[in-house]
Amino acid sequence: MIRSAEYVLSERPFVVRRQVRWGDCDPAGVVYTGRFTEYLLGAVGLFADHLAGNTGESLGQVHGVGTPCRGMAFDFAGTLWPNDVVDITCTVGEIRERSYDFHCVARKPDGTLIFRATFSPICVRLEARQSAPIPPSLRAVLQTYCHAEATGPTRQRKNHE
Repeated sequence: MIRSAEYVLSERPFVVRRQVRWGDCDPAGVVYTGRFTEYLLGAVGLFADHLAGNTGESLGQVHGVGTPCRGMAFDFAGTLWPNDVVDITCTVGEIRERSYDFHCVARKPDGTLIFRATFSPICVRLEARQSAPIPPSLRAVLQTYCHAEATGPTRQRKNHE
């Protein structure tokens, strides 16, 4: 029987559980750094699907915009080995005019911190591929999962959005 590598563990807080596969690791048995991006994108994708109501449409589609990635940041604190389990807690961070942040914290079930990460989508008009203000309906959904305490890596903003 093949088990899924990741699944939603809880919805409040929103937590994705991921099990490390042998293929995620280098010959020394440590997870490749690049795989953490896959772990983050998997968790963010499940979180966004949840925020979209698990309708089969993307979060942006439900609200009439595209939501491509504007930026990503990681702060690594630990390592993972084959068959390790990691729980990735997802919250909404800062909500700006055109973009917002998903903050994710990955910990082993015993509480050991593995990484903190921020994934930042930006809203775009689908017909023009130009940035657009966050629709009020999307802003309202994001605010239901807003986390007052910053859980992702700190990033400097050089321009206003």
